[in-house]
Amino acid sequence: MPPPADIVKVAIEWPGAFPKLMEIDQKKPLSSIIKEVCDGWSLANHDQFALQHADSSNFYITEKNRNEIKNGAILRLTTSPTQNAQQLHERIQSSSMDAKLEALKDLANYSRDVTFAQEFINLDGISLLTQMVESGTERYQKLQKIMKPCFGDMLSFTLTAFVELMDHGIVSWDTFSVAFIKKRSLAILESMVLNSHDLYQKVAQEITIGQLIPHLQGTDQEIQTYTIAVINALFLKAPDDKRQEMANILAQKQLRSIILTHVIRAQRAINNEMAHQLYVLQVLTFNLLEDRMMTKMDPQDQAQRDIIFELRRIAFDAESEPNNSSGSMEKRKSMYTRDYKKLGFINHVNPAMDFTQTPPGMLALDNMLYFAKHHQDAYIRIVLENSSREDKHECPFGRSSIELTKMLCEILKVGELPSETCNDFHPMFFTHDRSFEEFFCICIQLLNKTWKEMRATSEDFNKVMQVVKEQIMRALTIKPSSLDQFKSKLQNLSYTEILKIRQSERMNQEDFQSRPILELKEKIQPEILELIKQQRLNRLVEGTCFRKLNSRRRQDKFWYCRLSPNHKVLHYGDLEESPQGEVPHDSLQDKLPVADIKAVVTGKDCPHMKEKGALKQNKEVLELAFSILYDSSGQLNFIAPDKHEYCVWTDGLNALLGKDMLSDLTRNDLDTLLSMEIKLRLLDLENIQIPDAPPPIPKEPSNYDFVYDCN
Repeated sequence: MPPPADIVKVAIEWPGAFPKLMEIDQKKPLSSIIKEVCDGWSLANHDQFALQHADSSNFYITEKNRNEIKNGAILRLTTSPTQNAQQLHERIQSSSMDAKLEALKDLANYSRDVTFAQEFINLDGISLLTQMVESGTERYQKLQKIMKPCFGDMLSFTLTAFVELMDHGIVSWDTFSVAFIKKRSLAILESMVLNSHDLYQKVAQEITIGQLIPHLQGTDQEIQTYTIAVINALFLKAPDDKRQEMANILAQKQLRSIILTHVIRAQRAINNEMAHQLYVLQVLTFNLLEDRMMTKMDPQDQAQRDIIFELRRIAFDAESEPNNSSGSMEKRKSMYTRDYKKLGFINHVNPAMDFTQTPPGMLALDNMLYFAKHHQDAYIRIVLENSSREDKHECPFGRSSIELTKMLCEILKVGELPSETCNDFHPMFFTHDRSFEEFFCICIQLLNKTWKEMRATSEDFNKVMQVVKEQIMRALTIKPSSLDQFKSKLQNLSYTEILKIRQSERMNQEDFQSRPILELKEKIQPEILELIKQQRLNRLVEGTCFRKLNSRRRQDKFWYCRLSPNHKVLHYGDLEESPQGEVPHDSLQDKLPVADIKAVVTGKDCPHMKEKGALKQNKEVLELAFSILYDSSGQLNFIAPDKHEYCVWTDGLNALLGKDMLSDLTRNDLDTLLSMEIKLRLLDLENIQIPDAPPPIPKEPSNYDFVYDCN
């Protein structure tokens, strides 16, 4: 009989059975003990089983560590490390997203055990995880834009398992590049910040901007992209009262200057993902202006009124003030009213009232003061130049500044969330710490110049603003690399040049405005509309994958909808993940006869946009929403993946109901196809003048003797 020191009394668990109390002889081979346990539960193939500690560690018991078993320990009979590794190796490659997620979660847990880790690594598991991290990051970047947060969790568990396996020292870290580790670490940080409020707080506390900045100063654009993505995520998720504080920290760390030097002006092309992240940073930065843009001026606030006094002082250098006697008070009011009129305010008596409209609110006054202080000569010149003109020809600086600020906010979409697909960033906004104010200063001088070129009067104010907006938009399309280049481009877009451009564009259209061409258009249009209708219906037959929204404002599932080939039934049903191609009709469980459809509604009229918790504040989602109403209360709610699909489906559904197709896409397609068809039909008439009116019909002859008689 073995001595007591070699005997350990334990309890062994097996799912679905009562725990078994037994004594383990530590001198016996572990395989014999496992066989004895399996025989007790009538389990065959004992070599496919192993013992584990039943605590949260889940560590396997091996010949090396079996001496650590203590009396009273609770063990668990489970699948062997080899079997477990093989099963998880297969499960993490599952096509089901939910199954893959659960498998990765298990893998992250089991990988802490060195015995399991060795078996999984023997199956070339490290290479598999490396590929999954690489491809998972790319898929996450794409699918994050359509609100698929579970990809962030998948990436998190994958990276956790990877790190746990590597920490055992079985495979050397030297196998992987520093760049690989940096990219994946930054990608997972972004995922954590965007998908969990608790994790955001932890990351915000632990990760400083100073730690992220060095990643921007390298040459790897992918690492730079991930770094800016993390900064954007922190910016986006920061509470409203913390965003300005974060912006101040970014300014102290010279983020703008570093991005300009090491990203925008680096000697390489900027890829789409980097362009998107720069666009997001641009939008989030300008959105800091929203608070001032939506703040009304308080006419009773002396500090705010002092800004207007400062504008007056700089413009007219009013160093001396009248005495405070009752007679001089009237004189002072009269002088102030005169000067405020010269400054171009609408309310000459109390110009503070001009800043009570939001937008642009106090932001307009901020811009005016910045212009007066930082471009003082230009400010004084504009004010004095206009104050010396006739009343009806003066360009009102105050009113112009307010309307211009409002226009610039609309152009830059201040206050709107960044688009999930746009990459329209402007390099010039990264060249100055006060880029919006400098942008305003350039544009207010442009406005004054255009006013003079148009010889405008007060009645022409709106016309001038339209021309100025066109000048600004045309200059922005070339993506100037600096504010000076933007200013130079505006110099070449004078009012005369704008007229020439408009005339040239009009000339391309005028050929199609003559009466014969209009009549030809009218004849062709029904054919083109029928062609567009067939295209829309064909697209509905192919079907589209739509996203579902839940009350947490995130997408968590897909569903598919398509029209039957005979145009009689809509087939739809839920999907586990986004399909790679068309989904067959027979795999979609639900049906809706077209004959049962009562109406198609869009936007705010959709039932799912009226529900509590719907994304009412998300303008993009609202613009992509439409619903089918059927029976008495039935509804089928859609969120289109993009504007193009929205137009295709609303057009197609209206066509099925015998209604007009009214989308912008239909109008554009109709214009394009009409233009092409008319040009094709007029090829034989090239260089031939088409008269504006048909030739006159001659008078009837006095007799018809000239008609040939067949008899």
